[in-house]
Amino acid sequence: MTGTLSDNLKEITHKIMFDYAKGRAIDNLEIHDQPNRDEVVELSEKFIRILFPGYYKNTVFKVFSPQNSLAVLLEDVTINLKKQISLALKSYHPGEEIPAKKLCQASEEITLDFLKTIPKIRELVDTDVQAALDGDPAAENAAEIIVSYPGLYATALHRLAHELYALCVPLVPRIMSEYAHSQTGIDINPGAKIGRYFFIDHGTGIVIGETSEIGENVKIYQGVTLGALSTRAGRNLKGVKRHPTIEDNVTIYSGTSILGGDTIIGAGSVIGGNVFITKSVPPNTRVSVKNQELRFDEGRKIVSNTELDESWFYSI
Repeated sequence: MTGTLSDNLKEITHKIMFDYAKGRAIDNLEIHDQPNRDEVVELSEKFIRILFPGYYKNTVFKVFSPQNSLAVLLEDVTINLKKQISLALKSYHPGEEIPAKKLCQASEEITLDFLKTIPKIRELVDTDVQAALDGDPAAENAAEIIVSYPGLYATALHRLAHELYALCVPLVPRIMSEYAHSQTGIDINPGAKIGRYFFIDHGTGIVIGETSEIGENVKIYQGVTLGALSTRAGRNLKGVKRHPTIEDNVTIYSGTSILGGDTIIGAGSVIGGNVFITKSVPPNTRVSVKNQELRFDEGRKIVSNTELDESWFYSI
């Protein structure tokens, strides 16, 4: 390429603009007709402040009473959430001319319906904090769990995103869940249903699919996948239950994969580490992998040991 830097940049700009004109999904230039990821992320952090008012304060605003502080925050959240929901509803129906009044009314109703669920979400999150206190001997107190445990953070954002998902809001809840994923390494689809007293320990690498159903008092360790057996049918599987059901009082240890929409892990079961399950497990079942053989190379002599302590099944 010859010529000045300025000339080259003009030519490159022209070529890229020509490429934008091909009409593909990646060519969309209408940035004001779809939800803004940065604003949804900011809303997510404000929701966390509402859930945990004393732990995630914004010290920029000097408000004299908690009630006034909450009122200011809720007004800000309401305006911005309504805007993002309106954009999401509009982008979900491309090419359709939705009357502005109808769009405004729908987004306002959804926003208010969502905000009314916050006390219920806080009740659920409170049980999650208690589950962490009960289940982790390393936890010093509730404050430590609230401000530092990635599992609680991911679960709290999931519970918020799930309510928007249940209200049929497009895109916004997925942005929230993927933001939590980027912050914690925990990937929970907003469609997943999760009961009370849910505890994620460590958490990195956990994947919970859209149609997963998780009961109460369930504990999950790092590297666990609640996934689908196959997604080769693509969008034809939309709405089909593809992910497992985990009943009450189940513990799933690290590195385990449980797959399939017909797979049910019965109440009270314990699933050991590194297990691969594609069939249902009856209640009160202990599932573990057969002892592996360890080999120790001592010079040229190989020593095998198959008499292993079973504790490695449940490594955390």
